[in-house]
Parts: sequence; structure tokens; C-alpha cells
Amino acid sequence: MTQEELDALMSGATDDIDALDDEMPEESTVSEELESAGVEVDEELDNDDEHPKGYNGETAHHWPLPATDENKMVHQLDDVTKESEEKASEIFDIIEVISNDLMDKEESLSSISEVLTSNIELFKTLSSKFPDVEAFKTQLEKNETALLDTASSIEALQTSGDSIMSIMDIMQYQDIHRQKIERVINVMRALSRYMNTLFEGKIDDSKRASTAQHIAGDTHNDVASTDDIEALLAQFGQ
Repeated sequence: MTQEELDALMSGATDDIDALDDEMPEESTVSEELESAGVEVDEELDNDDEHPKGYNGETAHHWPLPATDENKMVHQLDDVTKESEEKASEIFDIIEVISNDLMDKEESLSSISEVLTSNIELFKTLSSKFPDVEAFKTQLEKNETALLDTASSIEALQTSGDSIMSIMDIMQYQDIHRQKIERVINVMRALSRYMNTLFEGKIDDSKRASTAQHIAGDTHNDVASTDDIEALLAQFGQ
């Protein structure tokens, strides 16, 4: 109901209301006129309470996103810091397991290296005392080759361990990034609390006068809701 209809109702001119109803164009007629003028009408979006009227895929960049859990900035930043900390902890756990495995393998190879060194000394002694026995010479060569391979494996394990330590050092920056995000969150929350304090009033909002739907001189012609009309009639009835 428009302001004119409300004025007619208060003055008792019901005939004027019927006349105004006849003059009001139907919604389908308005949509048809807009479409004929080349204006695209998105009925689904116009009737969507979560989007402002006129919101569509082409004009989406002109409008702010609705304040849902998916779009609340601090909410999302909290999720980022929480998830990044959890994933970083999982990565550190995996790296620690790999590092421990490398250290165990390095110790095992060191023990094998000691055995091979002992075998080499033994076969050297046997080869010098029994130069005609080819088996001693063959085993001496095999143990020397195995000792070289073992030393190469130990060096590779040590290099891998150093690389893992470098990865852990680099991962420390993730914690620094988390702290930076948390600092941004704290600043945003401080600004939010400051703005809330700045706009505080002495009167409770529930005790304030309701916002006027139409003020004299307005160029628009907002409609009055049924609840507004019933409340107004109740006041005049008193």
C-alpha cells in the first residue's frame, strides 16, 4: 500500500483507494515494459532477500558480498590461521618421522661399516699369509667395494638430514606469517570495537522511534506494510 492509499484510508475515502488500485500497474506489466525497453529483469534475484534489488551476475562487482560465514573477513582469517597451524603441525610431525628414520639408517650403516672394516683387515692378513688362496683376495675386494658403497650411502643420508633441517627452518616462516595475520585480526577487531563505541547512544534502540517510511518532500513513494497500517489504526482507535 502506498502513502496515497494510506492517506485515503485515514480519510475514509475508500473509493479513492479502489481508484488508486486500478491505476497501479501490475508487476507483470512493469516487467514486460522493462523488457521491451531492453532492460534485463532477473525476477529470481529481485525477490531474493539476500541480495539487493538490481543484483545480478553482471552487477555483482558493484555490490558488497552478503555477511555470511563464508564472507566474514575475521571469520575467514581465523580459519586460515587455525588450518595453517594444524597443517604445519602435521608437516613437522612427518618431517620428524623422516628425520628419525634417516638417523636410524645412518647408525645401522655405521655399524655395517665397522664390520666391513674389520673384515678388510682380516682378509688383508690372510691374503698376505696365504697369497696363493684367491678366495681371500676376492673377499678382500668385495669388502672394500662394500665399504665404499656404505660410505656413499652414509653421506647421502647426512645430506638428506641437512635438507630436512633446512625445510624445518623454512617452515618457521609459516609461524611468522600466522603471527602477522593474527596481528591484522587484532587491529581489525580493535577498529570494530572503536567504531561500535563511537556510534554508541544513550537511548536503547528498542525505545527509539521507528524509521519513517515516507517523509514530505521525498521523491520516492515507498509502500507501507500491513503491520504499519494496523499499528497506525490502533493508535487512532485509542
